[in-house]
Amino acid sequence: MAPKGKVYRGSVKEFPDFDANQDAEALYNAMKGFGSDKEAILDLITSRSNKQRLEICQAYKSLYGKDLIADLKYELTGKFERLIVSLMRPPAYSDAKEIKDAIGGIGTDEKCLIEILASRTNQEIHDLVAAYKDAYGRDLEADIVGDTSGHFKKMLIVLLQGAREEDDVVSEDLVEQDAKDLLEAGELKWGTDEAQFIYILGRRGKQHLRLVFDEYMKISGKPIERSIRAELSGDFEKLMLAVVKCVRSTAEYFAERLYKAMKGLGTRDNTLIRIMVSRSEIDMLDIREVFRTKYEKSLYNMIKEDTSGEYKKALLKLCGGDDDAAGEFFPEAAQVAYRMWELSAVVKVELRGTVQPAGNFNDDEDAQVLRKAMKGLGTDEGAIIDVVTQRSNAQRQQIIKAYKAHYGRDLMADLKSELSGSLAKLILGLMLTPAQYDAKQLRKAVEGAGTDESILIEIMATRNNQEIAAINEAYQEAYHKSLEDDLSSDTSGHFKRILVSLALGNRDEGPEDLTQAHEDAKKLADVSSNESSDSLETRFLSILCTRSYPQLRRVFQEFIKMTNHDVEHAIRKRMSGDVRDAFLAIVRSVKNKPAFFADKLYKSMKGLGTDERTLTRIMISRSEIDLFNIRGEFMDLFDKSLHHMIEKDTSGDYCKALLALCGGED
Repeated sequence: MAPKGKVYRGSVKEFPDFDANQDAEALYNAMKGFGSDKEAILDLITSRSNKQRLEICQAYKSLYGKDLIADLKYELTGKFERLIVSLMRPPAYSDAKEIKDAIGGIGTDEKCLIEILASRTNQEIHDLVAAYKDAYGRDLEADIVGDTSGHFKKMLIVLLQGAREEDDVVSEDLVEQDAKDLLEAGELKWGTDEAQFIYILGRRGKQHLRLVFDEYMKISGKPIERSIRAELSGDFEKLMLAVVKCVRSTAEYFAERLYKAMKGLGTRDNTLIRIMVSRSEIDMLDIREVFRTKYEKSLYNMIKEDTSGEYKKALLKLCGGDDDAAGEFFPEAAQVAYRMWELSAVVKVELRGTVQPAGNFNDDEDAQVLRKAMKGLGTDEGAIIDVVTQRSNAQRQQIIKAYKAHYGRDLMADLKSELSGSLAKLILGLMLTPAQYDAKQLRKAVEGAGTDESILIEIMATRNNQEIAAINEAYQEAYHKSLEDDLSSDTSGHFKRILVSLALGNRDEGPEDLTQAHEDAKKLADVSSNESSDSLETRFLSILCTRSYPQLRRVFQEFIKMTNHDVEHAIRKRMSGDVRDAFLAIVRSVKNKPAFFADKLYKSMKGLGTDERTLTRIMISRSEIDLFNIRGEFMDLFDKSLHHMIEKDTSGDYCKALLALCGGED
């Protein structure tokens, strides 16, 4: 069933010793009389290939003079009926039915149009157009033209031609030219040349476009997705993002669509059914593995939790297995991971904070503003927020000195007495130096009953040598004991050894060494594959806690070549608890530190309640380093702006201060 030379990646395979007449008889018996045997129907239909199901339809008509699909519609109901009937249609006719439903009646289901037309191959598009004509006697292009508009319509029509280039030979000169043309059509142009985006993204081959996206990242310092979000809008923006995602990895695109169909309250059953049916004989195994890697749970388990009855049983049959049980890593996800590490190794991204030194800065004037804001009855929190959030940390230190010289008072003490709650913690945190603030957070994490390991991991796994040295000095000065001693007395085992190693601040800072990277990757691969190895954590510690970030990127790339696994997968599979979390934090920080913090910010605000401690800590510590980049990653990862989520999840003066640090709406 797979194309010649390719491994079959579907979850539904042809049934051995297939007999269409026998199956037709079994389905007839399952539906005759009062009621129907739904279990027998789903077991049979989900275990036959689409080609075999079509033969069963013909045999059923020959044996009983009846239409099998009509009988199934009569006997079954609801979502289960929709799923089973969809399985009985040829793929092209199933797509045609979905599109007809999407553009028929009042309103248009743009998401369905986008999903189908952005993800199908040239041949699948040609088959779809012919099936639509055959089933409905209408021209699909004419119907889409009549139901859509603007640049969205133009791009749909381009995709509907099924004329994407399929030559695997890529011209480096054309790759560079296309990347340059896209940059000039968007970021470097007043307004946007949408036609250029449509031509390049609608016509170029997938392998060519992957290289164009890599080149675009090199010359612009940002992924093409971020530029599309900034330059385009509405359904046209969503369509172009879908095209980019499918070019990068069709399996990852569908994994994301499936996750969004089931997360939160309610289930988007039409989307769930459409994808599970359409990908069951193409790439369901790849989708499953990407899903498991990206969302830390199996597709099988999410379907199991989110659906019920025969509908659930049929979907689980199409899914084909539980990856939480199997734990195997499939090639598609490995290829995605490899490309990511390759890009991470070559792209130089300029890190930018959102808080810059104020122009025309006058420490005496700022000290006077703060004194006035706190003098007398009541406190002018707005004035305090305006000064503190709009000055760099170095300028805040000058204001503290000026305040002392001018009024003979301790600014920190005055702020502490005048402010309260979350706002007080945010403002006081901003007034400390970065090293003092980190030292204070680490002290809070280890003092008293219990230890907050997540804070220890976040800070120790993400700071560079210079930052670690400054933290050690600030910790000793503030608490008259060494950070290493406190970490040693408050943690244990391999986790303690990881933290102590990181606290030394002795990570290599030299350039990457490919020979050494290969040797390191081999050591990690050997110890990861040895189920009885006692030196697993020690070997990972000796490499992950000491090698430079550029070196680790190459190590992780070599690791994928050797094992077909991303290093994150190996860590998850072989380790647990704080040790696992610490190593994962290091890997994610090496991979993309702004994305690591974006993920932590999102988790601090999603769901019921807000983890204000984490939110405050990250907004303070990253505001002058890479918060601008974090904002971009936040938008890329979660399709919403950090500004909007803070606005929605916090309130009052605390919200105002956070938004000032955030620095703008994306």
